[in-house]
Amino acid sequence: MIAVSARLPASSNDHPPIVLIHGAANSAVVWTFWQQALAGEGRASYAIDLRGHGASEPLDLSTTSMHQYAADVLSLVAQLRQRPVLVGWSMGGLVAMMAAAAGGATACVGLAPSMPARVVDSSLPLRSGVFTAEEYGITSRDLADQPAMPDLDRDERQIALASLGPESRLARDERQRGIVIESLPVPLLIVTGAEDRQWPRERYRDLWLPADHLTVEGAFHWGLVLNRRALRHATSAVLGWLRANSIDPRRS
Repeated sequence: MIAVSARLPASSNDHPPIVLIHGAANSAVVWTFWQQALAGEGRASYAIDLRGHGASEPLDLSTTSMHQYAADVLSLVAQLRQRPVLVGWSMGGLVAMMAAAAGGATACVGLAPSMPARVVDSSLPLRSGVFTAEEYGITSRDLADQPAMPDLDRDERQIALASLGPESRLARDERQRGIVIESLPVPLLIVTGAEDRQWPRERYRDLWLPADHLTVEGAFHWGLVLNRRALRHATSAVLGWLRANSIDPRRS
């Protein structure tokens, strides 16, 4: 069973819902502050725990693929009354693009997303197995010892560490080989952190998909989802982009 954390506004409206998709080796918990901010702006949001992650039913992720993650998102989309805006972070950004390419969105927002590809590099191996966040440099549970999270305070780091879990090595190898997305039928926004050295704005210079770009000052990679100071600007800027693209109607 796939778990979904829903956060609804105080009153109903005609805004399309927002589906939030977490990154590799973490869970929907990373969207805690985004969901609070979106609810305050009158937006319904649904943070999905991809299969085998977070509160979803535990399972062996050894052979789980990126396409299965996209299928999880599309399954949620099919249960909503309106086509949603898909917002994904890191690996989840690429999952969002995959689901959007399949017709599952009215717009797509990637927060420092994993890059899609034009062709698959079949020379790279596909391996089964699982790994943990240690491969991303998170080797300690000490809140004071988190070099990957320099812009997060103690409370934000605690949420980040609580989100961690195993990840599919097969899905990671698929990303390395290349997930092909030739075009998107909806507007795309790429959001990057000004301090992010892992996925800076320059990584998307050769992206062939038409996209708008937004830089969040003061944010590193984890800060795009959990730095509350940076998110004051990021969430409002994303909603402003939706309005500018006639996706999010202006409130009266």
